[in-house]
Amino acid sequence: MIKVMFVCLGNICRSPMAEAIMQDLVQKAGLEEHIEVDSTGTSSYHVGERPHPGTRKVLKANDIEYRHRSRQVTIGDLAEADYVVAMDRHNHSDLLQMDRSGTLTNKLSLLLNEDPELELLDVPDPYYVGGFDRVFNLVQQGCISLLARIRRENDL
Repeated sequence: MIKVMFVCLGNICRSPMAEAIMQDLVQKAGLEEHIEVDSTGTSSYHVGERPHPGTRKVLKANDIEYRHRSRQVTIGDLAEADYVVAMDRHNHSDLLQMDRSGTLTNKLSLLLNEDPELELLDVPDPYYVGGFDRVFNLVQQGCISLLARIRRENDL
């Protein structure tokens, strides 16, 4: 089983949105027996909370089902995941600081690096600036490109 983990700061906006979008893409591609999707946050600010109302609203508007409770990333999560996908450079840096064993060397990436046409590195955090629809579109495009890469790299 290929394990994909999305990571943002609080695990209530961007990473659960990415998890839900990727899970939807995986199901539509008939790959749920091959790919497992999860999400976490680098902070403990919102542990146990449901996704932000803006995230829930945009997922519902796009007919994407989702159930999630925020949790903080652990060293074990990083070791078990095959793909660790950060939503921005700050979280990417936080993950590298957690990784004392070097396990992230070949599996950590930024979501928006998956699609060179996006011309952004960081998914904006809608918790602070709003724009959940724009964030959804960016995350969806990144997930489509990431799934294509996973399929290529794993002959799926």
